[in-house]
Amino acid sequence: MTQGNFAMNERARLNKVAIEPEMYLQESPRFGFTQYAEKLNGRLAMIGFVALIVLEATTGHGLSALFNF
Repeated sequence: MTQGNFAMNERARLNKVAIEPEMYLQESPRFGFTQYAEKLNGRLAMIGFVALIVLEATTGHGLSALFNF
């Protein structure tokens, strides 16, 4: 039985030790090769590739000619 932040034992005595919160584990990883990260990287790579094709089609030169390599 609980009362506020304290617990009552079987003799109805107040236990002055605070009740600990219930612990849980987060199942989804926060870093690494996650499905969301891989989809995002793939989409950004496709956008970059299309941008390079558009750049080459409009200027007639590749990316290296743009930076004078």
